Amino acid sequence: MVRGTVLTHRRRCGKPNCRCASGESAHESVVLSYSQNARTKFLMLPAAEVEAVRAATERFRAAKARLDAQADAGLAELVSRLRPGKSR
Repeated sequence: MVRGTVLTHRRRCGKPNCRCASGESAHESVVLSYSQNARTKFLMLPAAEVEAVRAATERFRAAKARLDAQADAGLAELVSRLRPGKSR
């Protein structure tokens, strides 16, 4: 599992004679975007790693969704036990 999102990062390099300077097309690279210490970071991914990392991020999201559902159910059970007659 890997926390983050695989996305295509498009940017201009800043070189005046480059094709991206005239607005033709920006440079593209596939990256893993993730947060660390409240900052967004990007990790460039080699083509051979893209699908494996994408699958790992999907496994993380699925596991997080299951954990969130369990936490919500636990909270609902606690609220109903401690506040009889009231439900949220």
